[in-house]
Amino acid sequence: MKVKTVFFCKECGAQSSSWIGKCPQCGAWNSYVEEVVQREGDSKFNIKKTKSSSKPQPVNQITFSQEERIDTKDIELNRVLGGGLVTGSVVLVGGEPGIGKSTLMLQVALNCKGRKILYVSGEESLQQIKMRADRVEGENEDCFILTETNIQSIFQHAEDLKPQIIVIDSIQTITTDSIDSSPGSISQIRECAGEIQMYAKKEGIAFFLVGHITKDGAIAGPKILEHIVDTVLQFEGNRHYGYRMLRSIKNRFGSTSELGIYEMQSTGLRQVNNPSEILLSQRDEALSGTAIAATIEGTRPILIETQALVANSNYGTGQRTSTGFDLRRLSMLLAVLEKRGGFKLINKDVFLNIAGGIKVDDPAIDLAVLVSIISSSEDLSISSQYCFAAETGLSGELRPVTRIDQRIAEADKLGFEKIFISKYNIKGLDSSRFKIEIIPLSNIEDVLRYIFS
Repeated sequence: MKVKTVFFCKECGAQSSSWIGKCPQCGAWNSYVEEVVQREGDSKFNIKKTKSSSKPQPVNQITFSQEERIDTKDIELNRVLGGGLVTGSVVLVGGEPGIGKSTLMLQVALNCKGRKILYVSGEESLQQIKMRADRVEGENEDCFILTETNIQSIFQHAEDLKPQIIVIDSIQTITTDSIDSSPGSISQIRECAGEIQMYAKKEGIAFFLVGHITKDGAIAGPKILEHIVDTVLQFEGNRHYGYRMLRSIKNRFGSTSELGIYEMQSTGLRQVNNPSEILLSQRDEALSGTAIAATIEGTRPILIETQALVANSNYGTGQRTSTGFDLRRLSMLLAVLEKRGGFKLINKDVFLNIAGGIKVDDPAIDLAVLVSIISSSEDLSISSQYCFAAETGLSGELRPVTRIDQRIAEADKLGFEKIFISKYNIKGLDSSRFKIEIIPLSNIEDVLRYIFS
C-alpha cells in the first residue's frame, strides 16, 4: 500500500482528494492542507482479531448509579456544568484570545484544594504561569504545573501523579506520535481528542481542554472535536466591559441554558452572584428611552436594562441598529408598533442597546423594548421603579412567559414598585406573597394608556 494523503480544510474540516483554492463548505480561501491518513503498509482490510473485554448487555440489566460530581469551588462554573464536574468527563472551553480562558482554568486549579490537579501548558513557560498564579492570589500545594506538548508524555506523567483533574492549555498545541502532521492540524486535534476521551473514561480523570477559536467565532479544528467531548463551554464578553459570560453550548450531564457571569479584575476573575445589580444603571432621576426587563438565563432570573434612541433620519429610510438583541426581532417589534400602536417610525433611526454588553434572546423582554422605543420617540421618561416581563405577538397582544413567579420575585427583591405582565400569567399566580404591585395587561394599547397617559 502506498502512502495515502487527503486535503483537509483548516476552518471547517471538509476534505478533498486534491487541493482547491476555495473551500466549498465554508468559503475560506487557501485553507486546504495535505495530511497523511494512511501510511505505507497499512490496509483497511487488515482486520486483527482481538479479544474484547466488553459484551452486549440487555438494557434492563444495566445497573445505574448517580454520576459523581467534583466541586470546582466556583459557583458560576458549577452552575454551567450542571452541578459540578463529572468524573471522567472531558470539557472543552473556547473563547477569543485574551478573554480569560487560561485565567479561569488556573483559578479553578488553584481553588480545588484537597484534589490533585495537573495543569499542562503547551503555550507558556513555568515562570509565566507562576506570574499569573501570583496575580490571582491563589495557592494550592496539590496543583502541579507541567509544560509539555506530547500527549503520550502527558499520560505518562498522569500515571505517576494520579491526578483527579487535568487541564490542557491548549488542545491546539498538543501532538501525538501516531500522526506525522504539525501541531494544530485537523488530524492532530482529532487524534489527540480521541485519545484523551478514551483515557478519561478508562482512568476516571476529568479533563478541561482549552480551545482556540477562528475569526468567525467557531472553535478551531474539526467539528468532530465538539462531538467527541462531553461538554462545550463558550467564554465570551466584550473586551470594553469588565464582564465575562460563560455559556454551555453542549452538555451531556446538564442543561445548556445556564449562564455564568464573571468580572475581570486585576486579581483575576471574580464571580458575580447577583448580576442584576451590575447590569442595572445606578441613576437617581428617570430618563427617557430606558426600561427594565425581567429575563431568565437557565435557572437564574436577571433584570437587565434596555436602552433605546429614536432620532430623525438623514436619509429616506431610517436605519436600525441593535446591540445584544436580535436585529430581525427588533424589526418585527417596530412593525407591530407601527401597525398596532400608530407610531410612524419608518423615517426615524432606531438604536437599541442591552446595557452591560450581555446578549439576550428571551422573548420576555419584548415589552421592555417597545416601551423604551416609545419613551425615546416621545421623549417621555419611565419611572425607574417599573419593570416589564411579557412577550409581544404580531397582533399587539401580550403573551404569557414562563416562570413568571421567579421574575416577579427578583424584581421584588431589588425593590421595584410595579411589574407589568400579561394578564394570562395571572392564572395560578399567588400575588399575596410579593410586595411588588403586579399590573396585568392584555395588549400594547393598554400599556401605552397606563404608562404614558
